[in-house]
Amino acid sequence: MKNFERRNDALRINGNTVNGITADIAITPRGSDFYFAICAAMAVAAFTFVGLALQKHRRDRIFHYITAGVVFVAAISYFSMGSNLGFTPIVVENQRSDPKVHGVFREIFYVRYIDWFITTPLLLMDLLLTAGMPWPTILWVILVDEIMIVCGLVGALVRSTYKWGYFAFGCLALCYIIYQLAWEARLHTNPLGKDVTRVFFLCGSLTCILWVLYPIAWGVCEGGNVIAPDSEAVFYGVLDFLAKPVFGALLLWGHRSIDPARLGLQIRDYEDDPAVTPVAHAGEKSRTRNGATAGNGDGVANDMPQDNAATV
Repeated sequence: MKNFERRNDALRINGNTVNGITADIAITPRGSDFYFAICAAMAVAAFTFVGLALQKHRRDRIFHYITAGVVFVAAISYFSMGSNLGFTPIVVENQRSDPKVHGVFREIFYVRYIDWFITTPLLLMDLLLTAGMPWPTILWVILVDEIMIVCGLVGALVRSTYKWGYFAFGCLALCYIIYQLAWEARLHTNPLGKDVTRVFFLCGSLTCILWVLYPIAWGVCEGGNVIAPDSEAVFYGVLDFLAKPVFGALLLWGHRSIDPARLGLQIRDYEDDPAVTPVAHAGEKSRTRNGATAGNGDGVANDMPQDNAATV
């Protein structure tokens, strides 16, 4: 029997040259292998979250779908980086004597920022919807997040010291997001119950801690050319693994007994009676589990007419 040798030919097939420019500071097969490993973890998480969603009623799948979308997009991004695609060579601002980062053109993966442009708003939606935040605030925080990601991308592609100006704008946007998660959103969870407060505190704290580390990674990778692209793969890969699959698992575990209607997410399914709101459905299910019938405390159904019903 012939010996079987596992080979990752992505670097040989796709190369390090884009538009005639070769990135001489680029990942090695070890970095490519690590990207593919994170890709596999993201894909497994995506199918797991979708499988968990199918065990829920369609009205109760919003957090499962959002979180599955996050890791599915991340899986595509990490497949691209493992394949040594989705990058452009950029002249480094600071050329180093360390042989691991010695060179002129560094490999900058713009596909990573495409990933973040899609997934970080979804992660914020997971948290802010859990906190019951109003939609105008959610949209505003997402806009600030998009500004942060775009500033990071533009800064990574700039060849001069002006890249640090974009870095500063991105950090300012991050500070505002952290404020919203650590203060405003946390206060919104207080009236929603201890279970909601607990899951938001756990997932929100994890997000705040991890997101603060991303500017450090940017500073030593795309910004300062301090660590090698293989180390960059590990730095960002570990952060993304904790910020997406681990975050998603904790969030969905915390939501296992939380009705979305409690959070203001009154979602109607096509099987529902149009005359009955999702809140009423949730109340009926809750009372059924407690062995009581829908109605008042005497067991008599409440069928009072709506005072504010429109008349023609």
